[in-house]
Amino acid sequence: MNKVIVTIVCFIFSTVVFSQKMMTRSGEIKFDATVPGAMDPVIATNNTVSSILDKTTGELVVQGLVKSFKFKSPLMEEHFNENYMESDKFPKTSFKGKVVGYDGKSGSYDVEGDLTIHGVSNKVKTKMTVTAGAKTSIAGAFVVKLVDYKLDVPAMAKKTLAESAKISIKLELENK
Repeated sequence: MNKVIVTIVCFIFSTVVFSQKMMTRSGEIKFDATVPGAMDPVIATNNTVSSILDKTTGELVVQGLVKSFKFKSPLMEEHFNENYMESDKFPKTSFKGKVVGYDGKSGSYDVEGDLTIHGVSNKVKTKMTVTAGAKTSIAGAFVVKLVDYKLDVPAMAKKTLAESAKISIKLELENK
């Protein structure tokens, strides 16, 4: 009889613990490194981003495959993967951090943690909007200097490719 009670209590506890995590595999990251006034925009979108949010701690993990970024121009996509991001050598980009002070409610929150691009991790901090409900949405953006991630802009590309990139994130997470 004791084994049955212990098993039921463990099952209920594990259900409560697991329901505190939310996730998606269809989040979006946009990368924009266009020089103002440039003829060709340097914009890419990745719509296959995975993310997990722990509602109890505010811990947030976001990860995307570099080769999943899609550009308007196939040639630009090829240069992005082969010449800049070296996506065969560094196949993933990720963020591991926290929604600071997250209490399960909608609002504007500081999000801080480690952003890893091109094998280099740096601390980042920005404001993001969280909309809580049956699904929780997280949206925001930040600017990074490419040189901070060992991404050099060659002289020939300076008319098109900016030295900083705006990274925008949109996530719609569900209970799992």
